[in-house]
Amino acid sequence: MTNPSPDERELAHEQAYVDTVYERLEESTKVAKSLVAEGLARGHIGHEGGLVERDAMVYQASRRLNALHAAHEGLVFGRLDLNGGVARYIGRIGVRDADREIILVDWRAPAAAVFYQATAQEPAGVVRRRVLRCVNDRVVGIEDELLDADAAPDDMVVIGEGALLASLSRARDSSMHSVVATIQKEQDEAIRAPARGATIIGGGPGTGKTVVALHRAAYLLYTDRRRFESGGVLVVGPSGVFMNYIERVLPSLGETSVVLRSIGEVVDGIRASRHASPEMAALLGSDRMAKVLSRVARSPQPGTPTRFDLFYRDDRLVLEASDLARIRRKVLANGLPNTTQAAVREELVKALWERVTGDRGLDRGEEAFADQLDGDLTFETFVDQWWPELDPVEVWRTVPTRLGEVASDLYTSFEQQVLRREWSDELTIEDIPLIDELRHLLGEAPVRSEDDWATPKQMMSFEEREREDRVQATGSIDDEGYAHVLVDEAQDLSPMQWRMLGRRGRTASWTIVGDEAQSSWPVPAESVAARTEALGTMPVHRFRLSTNYRNSAEIYEFAARVATHAIDRPDLADAVRRTGVGPRHEVVPAGDLLARVAAEAAEMLGQVDGTVAVVALPGRLAEVAAAVPADGRLRVLEPLDTKGLEFDGVVLVDPDGVVAEAASGWRTLYVVLTRATQRLVTIGTGRGWLDRVAE
Repeated sequence: MTNPSPDERELAHEQAYVDTVYERLEESTKVAKSLVAEGLARGHIGHEGGLVERDAMVYQASRRLNALHAAHEGLVFGRLDLNGGVARYIGRIGVRDADREIILVDWRAPAAAVFYQATAQEPAGVVRRRVLRCVNDRVVGIEDELLDADAAPDDMVVIGEGALLASLSRARDSSMHSVVATIQKEQDEAIRAPARGATIIGGGPGTGKTVVALHRAAYLLYTDRRRFESGGVLVVGPSGVFMNYIERVLPSLGETSVVLRSIGEVVDGIRASRHASPEMAALLGSDRMAKVLSRVARSPQPGTPTRFDLFYRDDRLVLEASDLARIRRKVLANGLPNTTQAAVREELVKALWERVTGDRGLDRGEEAFADQLDGDLTFETFVDQWWPELDPVEVWRTVPTRLGEVASDLYTSFEQQVLRREWSDELTIEDIPLIDELRHLLGEAPVRSEDDWATPKQMMSFEEREREDRVQATGSIDDEGYAHVLVDEAQDLSPMQWRMLGRRGRTASWTIVGDEAQSSWPVPAESVAARTEALGTMPVHRFRLSTNYRNSAEIYEFAARVATHAIDRPDLADAVRRTGVGPRHEVVPAGDLLARVAAEAAEMLGQVDGTVAVVALPGRLAEVAAAVPADGRLRVLEPLDTKGLEFDGVVLVDPDGVVAEAASGWRTLYVVLTRATQRLVTIGTGRGWLDRVAE
């Protein structure tokens, strides 16, 4: 029998320790299950406190049980060898042995911080940092970094090329994964930033902004669970595709209480998944629209009576348009349309009473006059027509017909034509903030049935139906405010979207993630100003992530040249690896385009182990999807839906079209080019964009 190698001995040693931790995890799971059962049993106790005790016990035990289940995969991932021969193991959650001694430190605990912060220049007492690669409960690999060679014992074994480089070569699949084992120092500093105020995380593509922000959410819940769990944590991303991609990260870190919504799902009861055209989106998202909607909400709705006639005894009581306008101004000076019905009735009665002539009303008085009008069919009909309860969706539908009345000084004639032409009853993502704005301008609205606006489920794709069910399961978002709001791809938000989010974070702390060079909003400075207004005067902590872990250097060097067309002085990161394979650009006749795209997609599926994206403009999406191979590893997406995602290979269709699509076309092109980890191919019918890049 051959003696085991040093690597094999280290693997066996770590496996034995991991087995011990999993045994304790199993024991903790059994205890949690028994507590759930005991709590349910207490509901049968005769005294009135039984149900309260049951609910509290079941809630706490169930939460613990969920955390234990979520932590099972990759429970133990790190080890620190410290000066003095002490070893400390790091994992997804904390675990104690039977004597209550810590055998696994939660990655969020202060004792684990050095796992991420120690460097060879500043080892902070760490001799060796070890990352354990596990599949379920089996240790399958070890990656070591020797941080303090002078303090290392002569027999210390160092294995592997380093955990970070090993993780970068992993094939991508359809979900984002936690990076809890490979968080780098600059990322850890952002994760552990102070909870108060706003933490703004910037950096170029592939720097880990999104996953750092999600780990920050988990860290905040760990450090102040009472505050953040009771107040709620809201995570907002650019699209349903993106939210599907990231939704496993927080549960894998033991956190299941966070609300995840795409920007088109933030308002309860309504949601949208398609974008307006770039031209329309710029008009809908402008802060000018807030002034338009304020005027719409406060002015009479279409069809509202402009005069009121009432016969009282021998008098004809008349309220002219000017009288009604005066009453409207007076009422709205002290309230909102949907909350002032009582004040409206009172002011109408006063105005009518002033028109009662002679001594006809003196025998009864104004109070008796009001009592007589209460229930009067003519009066009640007028009140219902002149001051109805207003539904924000119905009011939103009237906006295009009222632009001449409310927007002539805010939007040009051409812009008004665009708004009228493209306004549709089918909601877009850019319409959602407008309806939310109207909700607040109108006040509490009548309850709507989702059937009035919702896309029938039978017309949704399977993925859309799954997303719909998950959104409904997360519960309501109210405007009383979250304890923490996390916004990803924040550079894309319009001023109106910032107003919508600001209402949900009035008393919150914030984590904001973005990169101006990737912005799809045509005037980034306008978006930044709206963000500043949403945050108010709270302290701001800024972090910049400088290393691109996603793209190969060959891909990113080309994309960086595109970035200089997208924005002055773009924030360019440093790519850390080379593959020897650069991007490839093909120009083909228009008639051969689809066939070439299909062939390239098939070839790329054979070249990479993970996912491939074929990216095309919305108008070509259907024909491209029909042309490419049907494969579970392949996605066909429009450019904006690739934001925040990554794939082993990307095939971009018609780059010139992407540039020409909108004022932000170069920035959108930069986004798409930086999605690939290994291979990038562009296929078009012209060289215009390539010639510009070469300038």
